[in-house]
Amino acid sequence: MKNTALTTTHEALGAKMVPFAGYNMPVSYEGVNAEHEIVRTGVGVFDVSHMGEFLISGPNALALIQKVTSNDASKLTIGRAQYSCLPNETGGIVDDLIVYRIKDEQYLLVVNASNIDKDWAHISSYNNEFKADMKNISEGYSLLAIQGPKAVEAMQSLTSVDLSAIKFYHFEVADFAGIEHVIISATGYTGSGGFEIYCKNEVVKQIWDKVFEAGADFGIKPIGLAARDTLRLEMGYCLYGNDIDDNTSPFEAGLGWITKFTKDFVNSEALENEKKHGLERKLVAFELDDRGIPRHGYDIVDGNGKTIGVVTSGTMSPSMGTGIGLGYVPIVFSELGSKIHIQIRKNAVSATVVKLPFYKA
Repeated sequence: MKNTALTTTHEALGAKMVPFAGYNMPVSYEGVNAEHEIVRTGVGVFDVSHMGEFLISGPNALALIQKVTSNDASKLTIGRAQYSCLPNETGGIVDDLIVYRIKDEQYLLVVNASNIDKDWAHISSYNNEFKADMKNISEGYSLLAIQGPKAVEAMQSLTSVDLSAIKFYHFEVADFAGIEHVIISATGYTGSGGFEIYCKNEVVKQIWDKVFEAGADFGIKPIGLAARDTLRLEMGYCLYGNDIDDNTSPFEAGLGWITKFTKDFVNSEALENEKKHGLERKLVAFELDDRGIPRHGYDIVDGNGKTIGVVTSGTMSPSMGTGIGLGYVPIVFSELGSKIHIQIRKNAVSATVVKLPFYKA
């Protein structure tokens, strides 16, 4: 099992450590509800250094990215980022990712930790045509997510850049916590604002320490992966391996907005055909009408108890105190306000299909 550059720091802080995507990661420190609340109301820090980073450079870097991703990366200017996915050849999704334009002919792809090898092999298989320069820099880089409404104010003393001027899905390469050439990116996955900090492993401990010094007056705390999951679910953000995978299409998953047919990309013809002819099933968000906690893998049933789908993500929302979840159901059950039931042990608990996000600040 791999460690991040901060594993010993988490252990010294008393974090509960668990294996996640091949890494020894902190799942919680004080408990998921307390950590969730810190990010929603103040500022918290996640170590997400297990994520993968690929640097794609050269004259054909954009052409390769356009071929393997669903979104239109030609729209990116330097300093902008874009959410996208890697479609596979059979209608599903290899992974979801963020594409950063670093320089004219240089892009950074940030991928899920569990998919680093799979994604690298997939992109490489298409690079035979383009001959772009590909570097897997995942092992040498760390990633901190400093999240919450107080993040800008708490971190401003650490950089010469005006943090409040960095818009959502924009970034700066600048000084941070005494280190030059750090990526400061407004691309968090919590829905509560803040930044993601990309830096080399050898300087991440210095940055971590200075972040906690600067944030001390703002009640800053370290946050584990359990709260990251409840925070992203309240926003309705998909988690690879749960809500999207090799067998879910971007349109079924509600990711039509990152699927652009202004270019040719992997399996684009089949996906465009799917869009034209309509879907048989769709990922929906639901809230329980009665008490209960929906969990990943629970059956979704109709009023007669017939199984119509499965819960892909579910939890008791710490912000709202109700059971919430995502799951795939036939189109007929996907309209807002539709009634479905979640099979929780022996009880079929009534639920309503709702609009995302669940949590509204």
